Amino acid sequence: MWGYGGQGPEQASPNRDKGRITIHKQIVNMSSDLPEKQTASEIEAQPASTGGPVYDVGEKVDYDRAGAIDAEQVEHNMTVLQAVKAYPAASWWAFVMSSTIIMESYCVFLMGQFIATARFAKDFGVFSASSNEWIIEASWQSAFQCSGPIGAFIGVFIAGPITSWIGYRWATIGALMALNAFIFIFYFGNSQGMFFASQILEGIPWGIFIANAPAYCAEIVPMRLRAPATQMLQMFWAIGSIIVGGITYHYQSRDDPSAYRVPIALQWMFPTPLAILLFLAPESPWWLVRKGRLAEAEKAVKRLGRASANDNPADAVAMMRRTIELEKTETKPTLVELWKGTDLYRTLIVCGVYASQNLTGNLIANQAVYFFKQAGMGENTAFALGLITSALQWIMVMLSWVLTTYLGRRTIYVYGQLINCAFLIALGIAASVGASKAASNAQASLGLIVSVLFCLGPAPASWVIIGETPSVRLRPLTTGIGRGAYYLVNIPCIFLSSYMLNSDKWNLGGKSGYIWAGTAFFCTAMSWMFIPEMKHRSFREIDILFNRHVPARKWKQTVVDIRDDE
Repeated sequence: MWGYGGQGPEQASPNRDKGRITIHKQIVNMSSDLPEKQTASEIEAQPASTGGPVYDVGEKVDYDRAGAIDAEQVEHNMTVLQAVKAYPAASWWAFVMSSTIIMESYCVFLMGQFIATARFAKDFGVFSASSNEWIIEASWQSAFQCSGPIGAFIGVFIAGPITSWIGYRWATIGALMALNAFIFIFYFGNSQGMFFASQILEGIPWGIFIANAPAYCAEIVPMRLRAPATQMLQMFWAIGSIIVGGITYHYQSRDDPSAYRVPIALQWMFPTPLAILLFLAPESPWWLVRKGRLAEAEKAVKRLGRASANDNPADAVAMMRRTIELEKTETKPTLVELWKGTDLYRTLIVCGVYASQNLTGNLIANQAVYFFKQAGMGENTAFALGLITSALQWIMVMLSWVLTTYLGRRTIYVYGQLINCAFLIALGIAASVGASKAASNAQASLGLIVSVLFCLGPAPASWVIIGETPSVRLRPLTTGIGRGAYYLVNIPCIFLSSYMLNSDKWNLGGKSGYIWAGTAFFCTAMSWMFIPEMKHRSFREIDILFNRHVPARKWKQTVVDIRDDE
């Protein structure tokens, strides 16, 4: 949010803390040597060179440096519980923005459930003589599950420029209204082609939601709450799957079109209420400062915390301006800048973290019901296990809030991938010992474990890394491009997964665990080498550490002084 921080290991040193207090007192005592404090309204009334849109001018702007340091220091010293008490509104609005991901989760899991729904397969599939049942062909399985990501791939590229122009709130509200319209096409679709087209259209708003939500959440909460705020995205992903699991478990046994029409129609319960809530939400103060709308930024700061915590919002705005000054150029943000200098490294981290979600167990989680059926479970049992998996994922995400906050993002992410790698190998072994009831049960159990552990380590930690890694100035563009990388890998992986599991194609079943274990191990190695630990780091400190080219494995031990600007 406005004040972030953490000094890494030196926080444990009493002498270091005393030194900070002395430094702060010296800065405050020297305040007479600094320019007189001005309100945001006074600054905005001045020419652009002293407070206009900060990325549109090349010269340095004036800000209250002592106030900026003070705001950051306050958050250095704040505990998680103190942050929750001081900024309940920020937590609430992060909760609301994160909930937009339910729409993507709902539909992604819905298409996976439809493939396993007998009536849907009868209406839109073919009869398989080998399995003596109606099935959705592997090509259409892949097409149905790829159509949403194709649309979302378009959406993430739209999200960055639109959000940079009109802000997180209005970009997301517009996407919610568009989704309302696209659901009509899905509901009234009566052919495979109509379902495919409707999912592409629905995917476009998803791309905007997923690009904006982690960035907005990271910007509006204090440093201590960045991990749980961004990890709520994974929680709502799990909630979406729970809702779908409950609905399809109830309707899948019906032998009429309501088996799939009712679950489609229930999508309408989300967009309008969320749009109303987001209309009432404050804009990110960081976005407002980037636009030079300083008075509005101060008002947003006031709305995000209790009055007792925001006795001087001008200091918070000064803190933002100090950080943005480190990134300042004479031009507006462009996609080209993502691939230059240190921003290239930051972009590659975000893209890699997003893309690796497809390679470390996520696709087994997304196709859990179909996987359970291929492992030998009955239809009702498979749907019940899918619902249990979703509920356990939700619990694991909440547990990950504690682990990531106290153990760090890098630790949970890297070791979570490594553990999943081991269970994926075990899944492959269970599928290789021969056909038996025990082997089927082992495959189902290990598939459930992989799906659940994915939501304890790699998945929730990835959202924190994605929200913290980009520069403030390029954050909307970076998160959008990163999600684009996710879909670029997701689409071919969906085809691969469908062919691996489909009984009329490769029919690998649990043996697919060997393949995903190989990709998971590669992702683990890359993560260990290149992802830094950003726990307890302010956005200013993150900028400085990237600019200093500190190796990823040394971030945790590196000290950045509270007075440093480069």
